[in-house]
Amino acid sequence: MTPYLLRRMGLIFALACMAMLPALSRGQSVWPTKPITVIVPFAPGGAGNGSLRILTETMALHLSQAIVVDNRPGAGGITGTSMVTGSSDDHLFLMGSTSMTILPALRKDLPYDPQRDLKPVGMISSQPLVLVVAANSPLRGLDDLLSQGRAGHLSAGNSGIGTLSHLVTELLNHKLQTRITPVPYKGDSVLLPDVVSGAISMGVVNLPVALPLIQSGRLRALSVTSQHTPATLPGVLPLRTLGEEFVINGWAALFAARNVPPAEVERIGSLLRQALAQPATKDKFAAFGVSPEISTPSQLQTFVQSETRRWTDVINSRGIKLD
Repeated sequence: MTPYLLRRMGLIFALACMAMLPALSRGQSVWPTKPITVIVPFAPGGAGNGSLRILTETMALHLSQAIVVDNRPGAGGITGTSMVTGSSDDHLFLMGSTSMTILPALRKDLPYDPQRDLKPVGMISSQPLVLVVAANSPLRGLDDLLSQGRAGHLSAGNSGIGTLSHLVTELLNHKLQTRITPVPYKGDSVLLPDVVSGAISMGVVNLPVALPLIQSGRLRALSVTSQHTPATLPGVLPLRTLGEEFVINGWAALFAARNVPPAEVERIGSLLRQALAQPATKDKFAAFGVSPEISTPSQLQTFVQSETRRWTDVINSRGIKLD
């Protein structure tokens, strides 16, 4: 075969390959092929919801599609979570929170298993809870909390049975033999006026919610559940002083539906970690009273397993049941 014919055949082969490229591209579309949806199983608002929206705006800049945050509240988070665990959509994610580690012990009829039906992607944020009392309360510190609690003289308001603020009180009773009476309310906004008035001994609430009342002098912080004293609460001893098990944070994290490809779970996780590491993220999160938390999928999985064991032990030991 002459050099001319070889060149001619090579050109024909190259043109044929180029003609095939559009078909190959159509058959092997690059994920994501449509907008990514992150289900938030709670009503709009709240620190986790706000911090998620900040992150998704940054992450979407590195994708070919938008990231849509979709609030689907109901049944304490079960409605929205079920939308993700029961879906075959490979573009669906969930913003999970503390309820994922509490509900499995409270609800034997839970229609999903968070650890089986969701893929961990990475942490988003965390925030401590604060034990608050009226400004003129006789409770001055942790010694008073223990002595009065063991005498059965204290009541502690929380945002509902089975919530993290409820379980803080139950953990104190479980580990330290206190007899503090938990009093459930329908949210912090209903609870706080009764703490201010002294109708109940104290309240256990998310720090960002209580902070304005603390700073205005209407409430006093008795203790906080963070590892260290926050800069916003100078001089307040952490509950950790009574034991490491009392480091308790509300948290938000990103999880993927079961059909999201593993490579894309890691891709989204990498974008999430990059967005969290940006210096501006910490400042933006501070507006919601939360701190950014960076983790790998395996670290998040380990954390969820540990928290589930912790709250299952408390719930079973204290005989806590939902009405």
